[in-house]
Amino acid sequence: MPPAPPSGPQPPREAASAELLARVPKLLDAMRSVGSGLELHSTLNRICETAAQLAHARYAAIGVFDEDGDGLVDFVHHGLDDATVRRVGDLPDGRRGLLEALIRDREPGRPTDQAEGPRPSGLPAHHPPMRSFLGVSIRVQGAIFGNLYLTDKHAGEPFNDYDLAMVRVLATEAGIAIGNARLYEAAQQRERWIDGSVAVTTALLAGGDTDDALQTVAEQARRVSGAAAGIVLLPADGGGLEIVAVDAPHRTGALGVVIPPENGIVAELLAGRPVFVDDAATDPRLSAGPARDYGPIMLLPLCRDGKVLGGLVMPRARGDRPFTRTERELGDRFAAQAALALMMADAQRDRERLAVYEDRDRIARDLHDLVIQRLFATGMMLESAQRGSAVPEVRDGIGGAVDELDVTIQEIRSAIFALQQPAEEPAGLRTRVLREITMAAVPLGFTPAYRFVGPVDAAVGDLTGKNLVAALRETLSNAFRHARATRIEVVVDATATLPDGRPGVRLTVADDGVGVPEGGRRSGLRNLERRAESVGGASRLGPGIGAEGGGTTVLWEAPY
Repeated sequence: MPPAPPSGPQPPREAASAELLARVPKLLDAMRSVGSGLELHSTLNRICETAAQLAHARYAAIGVFDEDGDGLVDFVHHGLDDATVRRVGDLPDGRRGLLEALIRDREPGRPTDQAEGPRPSGLPAHHPPMRSFLGVSIRVQGAIFGNLYLTDKHAGEPFNDYDLAMVRVLATEAGIAIGNARLYEAAQQRERWIDGSVAVTTALLAGGDTDDALQTVAEQARRVSGAAAGIVLLPADGGGLEIVAVDAPHRTGALGVVIPPENGIVAELLAGRPVFVDDAATDPRLSAGPARDYGPIMLLPLCRDGKVLGGLVMPRARGDRPFTRTERELGDRFAAQAALALMMADAQRDRERLAVYEDRDRIARDLHDLVIQRLFATGMMLESAQRGSAVPEVRDGIGGAVDELDVTIQEIRSAIFALQQPAEEPAGLRTRVLREITMAAVPLGFTPAYRFVGPVDAAVGDLTGKNLVAALRETLSNAFRHARATRIEVVVDATATLPDGRPGVRLTVADDGVGVPEGGRRSGLRNLERRAESVGGASRLGPGIGAEGGGTTVLWEAPY
């Protein structure tokens, strides 16, 4: 069946043929331009510009349909200057006026003069007037991707059927270009999620500090999802979920907050079900708290073998687009990989703890069966020598040595008792600080001096204490690896007053080393600052305790 002739009054056949022949090279150039490049948003911009030039239109735009096909998730435009864009404000969402009708009809065509009536197009109040309009659908792999709109043909002429035919050809080529760009973008997106999963697995299985590994999970979740923040939740002791890691461009004050189990979203996560929120400001389940400041949120349970290990939250800024189905699927896979890595890391730590307990049992047996018996035998020999000596000074000296051996035996027995005690109860802050100092003495070659001020165990909360111990570990590690120090002094002051007047705890680690070199790496110092800021504190450097202020002093402080 032959195609129907163009509608309306047409120019003579010779004029039409000449116009078509004149436009063919431009159409070929336009098709070549549209097909160059693989970045999706750049491709959409290029299609708008090329279509406007081909049809001699002042303005062009592409409305990208949302996944349900009843609105616009993106609106790319050409021809509006920055000042006009600012006056227009929010771009059309395709849910009212002409654009809604065009989405519903699927074949836009050429509606009549758009200057008639009270904004029938549904465009904002400051949008430039449209006196002529042309629209075509863009299909990608058979499905409608969106609509291409052209308005205001130069010289005030209406768009004719030849314009419509040319733009339809261009829209077909645009669909191919968009399909390629979407495939490329999907591949890049999957690569980012895979890289993030690898980074999380590596961090969790590296055997380092657990808090740092969880922070890596939050950082990677934020990066790969394009979210405004990455948040990791773990089950709290009293029920609910506790925020244990946050990655955001600014301080949130959310670290350590416990979300109660009666919260509807927490109940969903603990049941192993993901939650997707299109707008946190209007969702009744987020009626209070910092989540109200965000827009779309993806909340995923960290599940493995039917056990919920925690949750992963990725909120986007208010006004950002919701998470697509593809992003939700990739997020589910990322969360599953993170949960697997968490479980394997827990199993690895259990094996390491078991190895430590077995080693402690062996050391206790060796101390009891070998060392104490030999010390006891030596003491018996000394007592025999003491009774056989006729010189009082010798008897006194031997008696003193026997007393020292008795004290040593008692100390070893105390150590054996401590080694055989179960390590179920968490140690206090003082004990954990001493443990870090003792462990650092081996690589340093000397034991740092230490001092405690105030009720360290009673006053300092668990979250602040945990970060203080991690900061001490980082500082002592830096001193060993970089400072070449011969003397280190550690002070934990639980009576400190912070610069803003709040009571708090201050950790001071001073050395007589070489100091912090200019231009050297600052990753360790940034970690100290990040830990302090996460609990509302601060970290700074000062002169050391070497000659003329040589070395470095690290001051780390935070409220209780």
